[in-house]
Amino acid sequence: MLLLQPLAGLGLSPNTLTLIGLLLSAVAAAVIAQGLLFVGGLLVLFAGIFDMFDGTIARMNNRATTFGAFFDSTLDRYAESIILLGLLVYVLRQPGFHTALWPFANEQFWMIIFIFTAIVGSLMVSYTKARAEGLGLECKTGLFVRPERVVVLAAGLLFGVSVWAMALLAILSNVTAIERIVHVWSITNRQAVASNAANGSISHQDDLTVADDRTASAKYESARSDTFAPADTNAST
Repeated sequence: MLLLQPLAGLGLSPNTLTLIGLLLSAVAAAVIAQGLLFVGGLLVLFAGIFDMFDGTIARMNNRATTFGAFFDSTLDRYAESIILLGLLVYVLRQPGFHTALWPFANEQFWMIIFIFTAIVGSLMVSYTKARAEGLGLECKTGLFVRPERVVVLAAGLLFGVSVWAMALLAILSNVTAIERIVHVWSITNRQAVASNAANGSISHQDDLTVADDRTASAKYESARSDTFAPADTNAST
């Protein structure tokens, strides 16, 4: 909270902070594309402050809105994709791309695959949450959400192990998306079981009611037959 107080005191609207975060992400992408990975890593962290905490600042200043939440989430996807695009441009311009400790050949090829997979995973993490909430289901679970992705990417750029960072991003972001799919399946499956059980109970009660009605009707007909039965005309007097 102490870190956020200066930003909150600037008086800027939350949507303005969101736009600043996007612009800083674009600058970071341009810097990374030029091969200045360490500086790019610092910019990624700095932009991440705006990207991740603009919603918190909005709540601190009592300026949170529904559109602001939508705007923030949407621009976060753009910001992350733009930074990864900058890294992709850098890698494509480096046929002999190599980082420390990577044991496999064709490192440029691996890096391109990891960047693409990380972009897909990042979008799917966001989409699965948004789609679940659109269906009225809570979906806050997930191992590797936005803050973790920013920190891992920045660390890879700062310490010269970007291929390892991208491998983690590619794998864990998609694991998180799958985790959310399983979470939503579990919720909907429990709901379906509960609904079927409730419907089965209602159907059973209906069957019992019909059976009781039939029994009562049979008793009524039997009693009515006994009451109005004709006398035996052949009986002795």
